[in-house]
Amino acid sequence: MRRPFITLLAANALSVTGNMLSMLAIPWFVLDTTGSAGLAGLAAFATTFPIVISAAFGGTIVDWLGFRGTSVLSDLASGLIVLAIPVLLLTTGLSYPALLLLLFVRWLAATPGETARKAMLPDLSALGRVRIERATAAYDGVFRGAAMVGAPLAGVLILWIGPSALLFFDGVTFLLSAVLIGGGIPRIDGGGRESGGYLSDLRAGLAFLWHDRLQMSATAMIVVTNMLDTGVTQVLLALYARDVVADPRAFGLLTGALGAGAVAGTIVYGAAGARLPRRLTFGWCFLVAGVPRVLVLALGTPLPVALGVAALSGFAAGAINPILGVLQFDRIPARLRARVLGAMTAAAYAGMPIGGLLAGSLTELAGLTVTLFAFTTMYLMASVPPFVCRAWRELDHPHPARTGSAAGPR
Repeated sequence: MRRPFITLLAANALSVTGNMLSMLAIPWFVLDTTGSAGLAGLAAFATTFPIVISAAFGGTIVDWLGFRGTSVLSDLASGLIVLAIPVLLLTTGLSYPALLLLLFVRWLAATPGETARKAMLPDLSALGRVRIERATAAYDGVFRGAAMVGAPLAGVLILWIGPSALLFFDGVTFLLSAVLIGGGIPRIDGGGRESGGYLSDLRAGLAFLWHDRLQMSATAMIVVTNMLDTGVTQVLLALYARDVVADPRAFGLLTGALGAGAVAGTIVYGAAGARLPRRLTFGWCFLVAGVPRVLVLALGTPLPVALGVAALSGFAAGAINPILGVLQFDRIPARLRARVLGAMTAAAYAGMPIGGLLAGSLTELAGLTVTLFAFTTMYLMASVPPFVCRAWRELDHPHPARTGSAAGPR
């Protein structure tokens, strides 16, 4: 019975496509109306900081309420909030502080839904008799494919209808995702309430993550690279497209090339990943995914070269999330799944608010080229642990979750 698994992938595709439209529309809208890289960085902060709060404290509630119900409620609330942005722009007007507030609340509401959808994956893959390696690759492949389509589409639509109109589409995708999840997926239990109450359940998830050295190391790497990715995607690429290429389509094309490469990489990993050594595959892919694509921008290479390198980096990135997904589902007990995933998401996103501010501030102080070289160096340093840390040797050895099994659909 694979229909629920396919429905989950479809809902995720809708959500990610809308997110990509919003991700490109917001910085371009801010740059177009204010001309300030610093204010674009502040908008990135308002987009990413609530994810940290919501993921850190919402995972336990997701376990309590159940994965399907949380996903539906989250999508409905998020869709209505996103739709309010263009409605206000077209009617009473929208100040910059009000825009920041709506962005903050939008991501505060959206994050539990993303946690809930990911937490459903092992149960729905088991229901559909899909191997977990292929399920995680498919889930990540849908994300990458939606990014590949959504980013270039957003670049074209920004020229055609303007950035604010794109937010209508983002809101609609949330509402459609809620319909798909609510009507096409059976109820999946979380861990339920445990005896100690909210704080005790929250501590249990954090304690599990704290004592897992491998997942702590992986999370630390993602903290740094997510911070850098936010600065690159939401600030530096927009500045590169505006100041170097003088064409907003370059913004979408570079992001789309990364997504296209990642889709191909995910497909290849889904087909052959089970036969590859996880540690070395992860280490080399992590290195290639970050360093080259920013370095070529710093070196001032022509746009076609930058697009080719972005596609190569994307291809390498295609293996990263599937390997991390298998690692997580191998080691996290079902009763702790949403809260541990939420804690990892919060940690991984913790540096993202800084990324936008860092990119915007450093660019205004030192210029775009210096900022790109600085980001390249930080990507390189973040890629070292799989090659030198002993805990990473465990990645090549399956380590089933120590307590409980995957919760079954009802």
